[in-house]
Amino acid sequence: MAGEPQRRGSSQMYDYTEGSGYLGEQPSLRSQWVSSRMSDQNYPQFNWSSTPAEEDAEDAGQPRDLRSSPLPMRLKRAVRQVQQMQVPVVSSRGSWKQKQAKSLRKFRDNTKEFLYVFALWRKSLQMIGGNFGGGVQSFFLFLRFLVVLNFVSSLLIAGFVLVPSIVFRAVAPSFVNITGPEECMEYDPNPQGLVVFYTYFLDLLSGTGFMEYTYLYYGYYNNTAVEDRNLSYNIPLAYLLTAVFYFAFCFICIIARMGAAARVAVATGGSAVGNYSMMVFTSWDYGCLGDHATKLKQKSILYRLQVDLEEESLKKREATLTLKQKIVLYSLRVSMGLVAFGLIIGAFYGIYVATVFSQERSGQEGVLGLIFEYLPSIVITAGNFLVPLLCDQIALIEGYSPSTTVIVSLLRAVFLRLVSLGVLLFTLWRQITCQGDISSADCVLCQYNQKVYPCWETRVGQEMYKLTVFDLLINIAVLVLVEYPRRMVVDNWSSKLAQWVGRQEFVVSSNVLKLVYAQTVVWTGAFFCPLLPLINTVKFVILFYIKRATLFYNCRPALRTFRSTTSTFFFVAVLLFGWILATVVMVYSISEIHPSMGCGPFRFFPYMWLIVPTSFSSLSEVTQEFLFFIGSQSFSIPMCVLFCVVLCYFVSLASVYGNSVALLRAQRKLEGRDKQFLVKQIEMLSQQLQIPKLTAGAED
Repeated sequence: MAGEPQRRGSSQMYDYTEGSGYLGEQPSLRSQWVSSRMSDQNYPQFNWSSTPAEEDAEDAGQPRDLRSSPLPMRLKRAVRQVQQMQVPVVSSRGSWKQKQAKSLRKFRDNTKEFLYVFALWRKSLQMIGGNFGGGVQSFFLFLRFLVVLNFVSSLLIAGFVLVPSIVFRAVAPSFVNITGPEECMEYDPNPQGLVVFYTYFLDLLSGTGFMEYTYLYYGYYNNTAVEDRNLSYNIPLAYLLTAVFYFAFCFICIIARMGAAARVAVATGGSAVGNYSMMVFTSWDYGCLGDHATKLKQKSILYRLQVDLEEESLKKREATLTLKQKIVLYSLRVSMGLVAFGLIIGAFYGIYVATVFSQERSGQEGVLGLIFEYLPSIVITAGNFLVPLLCDQIALIEGYSPSTTVIVSLLRAVFLRLVSLGVLLFTLWRQITCQGDISSADCVLCQYNQKVYPCWETRVGQEMYKLTVFDLLINIAVLVLVEYPRRMVVDNWSSKLAQWVGRQEFVVSSNVLKLVYAQTVVWTGAFFCPLLPLINTVKFVILFYIKRATLFYNCRPALRTFRSTTSTFFFVAVLLFGWILATVVMVYSISEIHPSMGCGPFRFFPYMWLIVPTSFSSLSEVTQEFLFFIGSQSFSIPMCVLFCVVLCYFVSLASVYGNSVALLRAQRKLEGRDKQFLVKQIEMLSQQLQIPKLTAGAED
């Protein structure tokens, strides 16, 4: 083209001179601007009449970027207008890729906008974020995530288990009834005759009575298998596989959310606690609206600065401690840690005793029977409320830094909540399996304690149901009986005691841990109470409005905030531990404990998992060969190798990115030191230049 020599000649002006790092001789900017107005011969020449195909052939596949071209704005605008008027050629590969990328991007943006309009509680979340900041908003976002997770899970269970069970209820089971002891099959599927009206209310709270003989629990489902020319459906197999897919779906959602939280934590430098520049330039929340929210955010930033300064002073103080002082400090921390651990063990023992006492007196009726039914839930809730308060006071005595104090308190609360649920399940397991000895007199006949638990799966589901309902009742009672009266007293009573007590703080960390505990209870009981995810969806919806009312009318945000970048990842990690606990319970139940012989879809199997090989033997030969091939070494070993290669690739990619980030941080530090050195040199030169002037003035 005609413009090539000019471009080649003009580009030579920007060559570096040999032996120096500075540019060669260049005309001034004013002379360049004047010469560009006098003549257009230095402009790159465009062939206006050429077609896009010819331009692609000339450019050899290199796209022309107008933004990086050395052209005036008026010429760039003219070129863009000409390009827009040209009809794109469909056969061009580059234009086709651009059209596909543009249409895909537009479709993705439109889909996001459409889903954003129908987002759950969108306006409420915007109001919460605008008035209280992103830290409090993260709790409600986490609650919305759990609501959606439980709702989708309830649809999965209803579609594959509940609806087919209702439809095929009248169809006779196709399994051959395995003969067994008649004593093991004693389970009355019908509730007793007429009862007092309030008994239905008590049964609704305890999950017993008429609710025990509904689709709410495991024991009401039959071992129905429909086999027809056009239809074949196996209820026991569907029950087991739906539970497996339910746990897998929850695991995928947790990992996806954890990955997003980890990316945010890494991108924002969540591990840099004392990074002053990060705090100054990125800590302000622009979603805050109003004077109150602005002052609150200022106090939060001020507290974070105070925390960093206090941690630095504590580190310096610990560095100057003598050996004797260190021994005293560590002895104090160990002793206080043992006291906290003793409180937690005491709570576990109380849960164990309450569960045994409740199961022994479960046959009583009336209000006293309801209290005995809810005794484990009451003890667990009381322990989860009192023990963390005492552990928080112990953590203050231990002398840790503020951030370490918060982390230690949270870890103790997580350990208490999750292990307390494990203690309840362990107590039930000891009673179901005769303390693990199935050869004892009570378990030798049915392989489980049939006299106390004729349908032990339903009993476990009832315990999880009572924990879920009791947690909701406690939240409502605390709102009505504690938080609202406290706000009324503080607002209308001007005494020093009322002002010292103040409104209740909305602590994000403790509220999120309550959600994690509630979701762990649901996961644990979902196999034995299939409708528990649906009940938990309704519970979390009610809880959202309770917490929103509490936030706006009764509480104030906590000044001691936990960093949102690390807290989000920490809370999802705790949720993953709850999922692991529930998964262990389900796997052990379906593989080790003999199912009840008088109820449930697995009543004629020695173990629940045996439904899989039994159903597998009824498949066609082609399907069996295909499944055998998937489980064989010829398929599994290459897949493992492929997964290892992909994993190594991502690990190496993350390592490269980490090294790049480390190099950039080191380069930034070096540049800061270079700037400091240059500033010192400038100060020294300025002082040296000012000294002769002052001496010359003195001589005159």
